[in-house]
Amino acid sequence: MIEKIAVIGAGTMGSGIAAQISNSGKEVLLLDLAAGDLETKHPAEIAIDRLLASDPPQLMHKKNTALITTGTIDSDFDKLAEYDWVIEAVVERLDVKKALYQRLHETISADCIVSSNTSTIPISLLVEDMPPDFRRRFAITHYFNPVRYMRLLELVKGEETSIRVINELADFNDRVLGKGVVKCADTPGFLGNRVGVFALQVGIDEAFKCGLKVEEADALMGRPMGIPKTGVFGLYDLIGIDLMVDVVASLRSILPKGDAFHAVGVENAMITKMIADGYTGDKGKGGFYLSGSDNVRMARPLTGIDEPLAEYYVAAKTLPQAALSAASATAKREEPLDAILAGDDACARFSRHVLARVLAYAANLIPDVTSSPQDIDDAMKLGFNWQRGPFELIDAIGQAKFLELLGDLDIPVPPFLKNNQPIYKLSGSSLTVRQADDTYSPINLPKGVIRFHLKRKSLSPIIENHDASLFVLDGFAQGVNDLRLVEFHSKANALTDASMEIVAAAAKDHGSGIIIHNDAQHFSAGVDLNAFRKFIEADDWDGIDRFLSRFQTAVCKLKYTPVPVVGAPSGLAAGGGYEVLAHCDKLVVHTNSVMGLVESGVGVVPGGGGIKETFLRWRRAKESWEEAAWQTWMNLGYGLTGSSPQMSARLQYFLEGRDEAIMNRDRLLTRAIELVGEMQDSYVAPTPPVAKLADWRLHEKMDRFMKEGVKRGDFMPHDRTVAMTIASVMLRADDDPQSVDEQALYARERRAFITLAKTPETHARIRSMLDDGAAVRN
Repeated sequence: MIEKIAVIGAGTMGSGIAAQISNSGKEVLLLDLAAGDLETKHPAEIAIDRLLASDPPQLMHKKNTALITTGTIDSDFDKLAEYDWVIEAVVERLDVKKALYQRLHETISADCIVSSNTSTIPISLLVEDMPPDFRRRFAITHYFNPVRYMRLLELVKGEETSIRVINELADFNDRVLGKGVVKCADTPGFLGNRVGVFALQVGIDEAFKCGLKVEEADALMGRPMGIPKTGVFGLYDLIGIDLMVDVVASLRSILPKGDAFHAVGVENAMITKMIADGYTGDKGKGGFYLSGSDNVRMARPLTGIDEPLAEYYVAAKTLPQAALSAASATAKREEPLDAILAGDDACARFSRHVLARVLAYAANLIPDVTSSPQDIDDAMKLGFNWQRGPFELIDAIGQAKFLELLGDLDIPVPPFLKNNQPIYKLSGSSLTVRQADDTYSPINLPKGVIRFHLKRKSLSPIIENHDASLFVLDGFAQGVNDLRLVEFHSKANALTDASMEIVAAAAKDHGSGIIIHNDAQHFSAGVDLNAFRKFIEADDWDGIDRFLSRFQTAVCKLKYTPVPVVGAPSGLAAGGGYEVLAHCDKLVVHTNSVMGLVESGVGVVPGGGGIKETFLRWRRAKESWEEAAWQTWMNLGYGLTGSSPQMSARLQYFLEGRDEAIMNRDRLLTRAIELVGEMQDSYVAPTPPVAKLADWRLHEKMDRFMKEGVKRGDFMPHDRTVAMTIASVMLRADDDPQSVDEQALYARERRAFITLAKTPETHARIRSMLDDGAAVRN
C-alpha cells in the first residue's frame, strides 16, 4: 500500500511530480541538495516558488503546497526510512544515480519501492550494482512534462522487477495520480518519445525536402492528421528548440545503429544557427515563429546548410487547400486523411511521406519493442495528444492504400502489416486489437476505465448530425441501463443549432438518465461565433433571438427532465459549453478542466442561462441578492475561469458537496454512470426558482468601478458597456417587478445579448477573434 511518497530531485520534473502528488491530496517529501549558504533558499524551497508561479499552473490550487514538505539530501535523508515509495528525478548521470541508490539501499525499508524518472538510461545499467532485493523493488516511472497535464506514464519493468511492484505502481498512478499507464519493455526511448520525436524529425525533414513553409507544414501535420494544432515547428518552439535538440541527441546516442531514427536525427544546420543566435523558441528571442507588432504572427523561412538565417515574414493566415479540405471533411464526419493525401502537389507529397515514414516506423517496433499496437497508440494519444494512434491511422487510411504509400517511397512493408488484416476490429460488441502473433485480443484497459472514443465504435447513435450524437448505454454498470449519452463532436466542440437539437432530443427521449460527455481534448469551447457573426452582418436580430431561445429551451428542458442528468467534462468547458453543464443535476469533472463564462471578452453576455444560473448559485452562497449580483458581475465581467475544480468552486462553477472531481479522465464516464444509478431511485426534478432582482442602487457602485478602471487603463471603454449590460440582467429598474421567474431571466439575457450585438465594438471583437485568433481591445 503506497501512502508515504518522497521525490528526490527538485528540478522541473521532480517538482512537477511532487505537485501532482499534492494535487491528489497526498503528502509528499521533496528533497534536493543543500543551499550554498545559510541565507539562500535551498533548491527544493526554490522549486515551491516556481510551482506557485508556473503558467500553466502545475498546482490545482496554491494551497496544495501545504502538502509538500521540502528538505535537503544532507539533512533529511534518514526520513526516507519511513516511506513506501521513493521517486528519483536527479540529473541524467549514471554515476550520480548509482551513488544515490547505494545510499537509498542503506536507508529505506525492505518494502519500499524505488523508481527513476529517467527516459534514457536502461534499468539494466541503473541497478547493475545493486543487490537482488533492491532490483526486485525497482522500476522506471517516466512521466511527461508538464506532469499535471500530460497523461502518459511509461512504466518500465526490469528483468527482476516484481510483478507486484509493477501492478502496485500502475494502480496507484492510474487511480490516484490520474495517469494513463503504458507498460513498456526496457528498450531505448521506450514508446512515447521513440515514436513521437521520430515523427517530429520526419516532419522537419519532409518540410525541407518538399519546400513547404513552416506554417504550411504545421497546418498539415496538425489537425488534419489528428495531431495538436501546434504541428511540428510550433511544438519545437513551445518545448524549446535547444531542449528538443538535446532530446534528439539523447535518442541518437541510445538507439541501435540500424534504426531509421538516425536518418532524421542528424544535426540541422539551420537549427544550430538559431540556437547560437538565441532563437530557442517561445522562451527565447523567437523560434520558427515570432509574435510581431499587434500580435501579428511571423514565421521564419527554412534555409539550407550554407545559407544565413532569413528574416521573419508575416505568416499566411490562409491554410493550404488540403488542410481546408480536411477541415471540411471533418465537419461532414468524413475522413480528413483522404483530403490531405489526394493530389500530387507539395502539400500532398509532404502528407504522404510523413504518414508513410512515421506509421511504418511504429509498425516496425512490433514485436521487438511491444507485442501490442495498442501500447504504441496509447503512448501517442496520452503522451503527445494525438487523436488517433499510428495503428488507428493505418486502419483509417486503409491497409491497401497505406501499402501503396510505402511502395511509392520504396519503404519495405513492416512484417506486422504483411497479412493485410485490420489492426482493430469489432468482435460482437467488443473492440479487439491484433497482436504480434496475429491473434485478436480485447482492448486492454484497467477495470473502471472507459474511453468513449473507442467504445463508440461498438455503438450506433439513435440520432446524430454533424455536430453531436445521442447514444443508448446499456450494461456499463450493474443495474444501470437504458441511459442516454450526448456527445458533442464539432470542431473544438463549438455548439451550434445542430448540437442543441441533440440536447433537446435527449431531454425528450431521456431513458433512465442522461450523461453529457465526450473525451475530446476539450468538452466545448462555447457557442460557435461564426453563427453570431453572420446574424450581425445581416442585421438579423430576430435570428439571434431565435437562436438563443432555442438554446435556452434545450438546456431548460434538460434541467427539468424527470431523470438524473450528469455532466462529465474534461478540458475546456467555456461559455455555452459551461451553460449546458450548469443545467445538469451534478457534475463529475476532470481535475484539469477549465470552466467559466468568458463571453465578455468578445463583447457579449452569456445568453444560454449562464447569468441566471451563476446569479442563483451566488445567492445560495451569499446572504443577499445584492451580494449575489455583485459576485456574478465580477465573474462574468472579468470572464473568470477556474483552472481546476478547486478554483472553479471559488467562482460557483463547481459546487463542493454536490459535484465530484476525478483525477483520471478515463474514469469520468464510469463514475458518471455510477452516479446516475445512485440518484435514480429517489430522484425528483428541481423546482423552478424565483429570483429577486438586485436593487438598482448597486448600478452606481458598478458604474463607478468601471469608470475608475477605464481611467486607470485597466479596462477599455467597451468593457464598461459590456459590464453594465451584464448588470442590467440582474438589477431592478423602476418598471421591473421585484421577483422574476426563470423565463424572465432568460428573456433578459437575450435582450442584453442583442443590445451588445448591435454595437460596432462587439462586431469588431467577434470579427477579430475569428479572423486573427484574438479579440481586439476597444
